[in-house]
Amino acid sequence: MSEPESVPSAGTARPSNRLRWLKWVGGFALVALLVGEGVYLWPRLHESWKALSDIEWGFLLACVVAQALSLSAFARVQKRLLQAGGVRVSQSKSLSVVYGSTAMSVTLPAGQVFSTAFTYRQTRRWGATPVVASWQLAISGVIAACGLAVLGVGGALLVGGTTNAYTLVLPVAAVVALIALARYVRAHPQSITGAARWGVRKVNSLRNKPADAGLDKVDEIVDQIRSVTLGTRDGLVTVGFSAVHRLADVACLGLACYAVGADPRWSGLLIAFTAGKTVGSIPGAPGGLVFVDATLIATLTTAASISASQAVAAALVYRVVSFILVAIVGWIVFAVIFRQHQHEDLHFDLAVEQQELRLGQTRKE
Repeated sequence: MSEPESVPSAGTARPSNRLRWLKWVGGFALVALLVGEGVYLWPRLHESWKALSDIEWGFLLACVVAQALSLSAFARVQKRLLQAGGVRVSQSKSLSVVYGSTAMSVTLPAGQVFSTAFTYRQTRRWGATPVVASWQLAISGVIAACGLAVLGVGGALLVGGTTNAYTLVLPVAAVVALIALARYVRAHPQSITGAARWGVRKVNSLRNKPADAGLDKVDEIVDQIRSVTLGTRDGLVTVGFSAVHRLADVACLGLACYAVGADPRWSGLLIAFTAGKTVGSIPGAPGGLVFVDATLIATLTTAASISASQAVAAALVYRVVSFILVAIVGWIVFAVIFRQHQHEDLHFDLAVEQQELRLGQTRKE
């Protein structure tokens, strides 16, 4: 007598329904957030209508082009760093991830967390190991912070002010240290492996665990670090593209000023840009909403020496291009290219976990 066919229980369907419900809620929340941001920006548009009514469309187009160049350069940085870890990826794929992650970063609460997780997952899909994917995120972030510090220091020096040398030395030292560590591990794997194994054994003895617990993971991590080969030429090219990324974004702000008829001091423009980007990293406010706008208006007026009405209009134009327009394009890219991947995430995670388990078993044998 054959056994009756199994019928899916209500409990198995409930997680799927709950996940679908959460996706709908998340979608409505995103739309509401974008509408709210538009409602917030509209009064600013009304306040500076006189300046905006005579906007120079050529400068506005150049402003859009500069922002596109900035994001494209950052995609080149990401591509080059992954290439140093043995991961080959096209510029179009790298750029699509940059747009998607930027849209998350500037529109979602705690957007940096979602943006980083999204970038990490996509680079893992391209074949990056956990260490290489994390290394790429760390290096690109530190280089970007270093570039921002250089711009801030440069602006302060140009206006005749003084600045703390540590704001420039520390980010540069961090970049050099990370690159030097990766190159040292590649050249001297035995010394690093030996020191790491000694440390793991000490921790295991303190936690009353077997002495060899976790040693296979140490070997795996060292092997992944050894796969990173960022030569001098690659390092210079990466830094160069990172500089283009920052300078093009500054140019976008400057062109926004010219578009509304302002003639800003470029030294003050560097200070305004640095201040705006720094304030934009405040957690909880998507894209630094309110904080960045107020900072840009204040610093453009005081440091860049343009009128208050022009500062409001210029800040609005810059934010519409670098914030609203980029967010719209980024979410379109995400919906067209990456949305289908969300249904494959569970299978991808399981496949990665099984691959790492097989690798660990092979090492033990």
